[in-house]
Amino acid sequence: CILIDVLVLYFPGSCVETVIGLYGETIEVPCNNGNNKPDGLIFTKWKYVKDDGSPGDLLVKQAQKDEATVSATDGYKSRVSIAANSSLLIARGSLADQRVFTCMVVSLTNLEEHSVEVKVHKKPSAPVIKNNAKELENGKLMQLGECVVENANPPADLIWMKNDQPLVDDGKMIFITSTITKDPVTGLSSTSSRLQYTARKEDVESQFTCTAKHEMGPDQVSEPETFPIHYPTEKVSLQVISQSPIREGDDVTLKCQADGNPPPTSFNFNIKGKKVTVTDKDVYTLTGVTRADSGIYKCSLLDNDVMESTQFVTVSFLDVSLTPTGKVLKKLGENLMVSLEKNTSSEAKVTWTKDNRKLDKLPDFSKLTYSDAGLYVCDVSIEGIKRSLSFELTVEGIPKITSLTKHRSNDGKHKVLTCEAEGSPKPDVQWSVNGTNDEMSYVNGKATYKLTVVPSKNLTVSCFVTNKLGEDTKEISVFSQKNEDGAEQAKVIVGVVVGLLVAAALVGLTYWLYIKKTRQGSWKTGEKETGTSEESKKLEENNHKADV
Repeated sequence: CILIDVLVLYFPGSCVETVIGLYGETIEVPCNNGNNKPDGLIFTKWKYVKDDGSPGDLLVKQAQKDEATVSATDGYKSRVSIAANSSLLIARGSLADQRVFTCMVVSLTNLEEHSVEVKVHKKPSAPVIKNNAKELENGKLMQLGECVVENANPPADLIWMKNDQPLVDDGKMIFITSTITKDPVTGLSSTSSRLQYTARKEDVESQFTCTAKHEMGPDQVSEPETFPIHYPTEKVSLQVISQSPIREGDDVTLKCQADGNPPPTSFNFNIKGKKVTVTDKDVYTLTGVTRADSGIYKCSLLDNDVMESTQFVTVSFLDVSLTPTGKVLKKLGENLMVSLEKNTSSEAKVTWTKDNRKLDKLPDFSKLTYSDAGLYVCDVSIEGIKRSLSFELTVEGIPKITSLTKHRSNDGKHKVLTCEAEGSPKPDVQWSVNGTNDEMSYVNGKATYKLTVVPSKNLTVSCFVTNKLGEDTKEISVFSQKNEDGAEQAKVIVGVVVGLLVAAALVGLTYWLYIKKTRQGSWKTGEKETGTSEESKKLEENNHKADV
């Protein structure tokens, strides 16, 4: 018995092929798998077993004729025909065609019969979940839904899935009940599966599906279903909604949330000891808060004040006062008191700058100098708040010349006079002679003036400085180029003479020391104090000269 694309079943003493046909389609029942044209073929006949077990003829095909003669008188009369390979063709297959059909081949020398059992399959409709629960309760066994597939043969198997994982009836938390029903007209089967499920809070996002398995494959999956899970509130949380940090004038929203499902829609707010009830919303807004609004805030359920949440709200503030401010005018050497007062909600950071340069600390102003003048800016800040205060210090003083010097220019042809003075406002300068004003600078109350001159004779030059507070003057001698060269030569001659005199003095001193040493030696040897006759003579001559 050879089976090609069909299922072969074996019975004692016989070999019966099984052919699976599709419901509603034409079913082809083979006759000995096409090996049905023996020599001397007379005719081929198809017959079947009726519902009561008796045989019934369907059609006969004579070998010499092209057309077959249909002998059936029941529902097969209009549905049967024979193919060129002698297969029986049954149009519009139905479950009523599930029976045994026999092909009889008659030749001059033999008579053969070949029986084939026909089975009719039909793929089920897509599974659908019906009678869904509107919600599930945490920890409670409830019917989740009913999965249904219809019009199948053989009946389909249904499997419940949660998040693509199969659910198994455990007799405690999960119960699955399946039912199969047949259509009395078509004989097709419908399968339903009812799921009872004990939900948990985590199932609020779970997806439930139903998978239908059938011999006709592939598996079919229903649309996913989700279910709200009801559970009581176990925790309340209070959230403060505002920009951070909260500053005076800001609006602050308090939001109360509970983890129950469905969540509560009304709450009690405790606003610094005062109970406020809000209905159909979960927020309470504080508008234009001040530092007085800092404190403890609470929220709770309407029916359970014990289940509450607490938040401490801090309203940040920064009050700063600086003395002095604005423009400050002081005299050189005077004292300046600087005072910074601050009142803040948290530790403040203070920085000072002078003329846009950061200072490590504020200078000591007990005795003001010109370098102390400038624009002082004090920045005081806490998180989210910054205040800037400033004062501009001016230190004034009578001008005073600190230095008046002279030197030759680089080419040796000119004299450069430098007059340095201190004072504020900036002193003006006047020279007693004409010349070229080369440079002028004024930094931190210090002024430098330079004048280039070419003196033709010796001069006394005055530097005169003045401002609105007073004046000062200083003089310096400036020689002409010729006199200065002569003076330089005189200095050289004087230096030579002085050098010779110093040398002569050194020689005389050496001789005197020698004579003194010689006398000391004669005393030690017992000679007379008067020395030799020659030495006595020289002494007498010297004394005579002294008398003259």
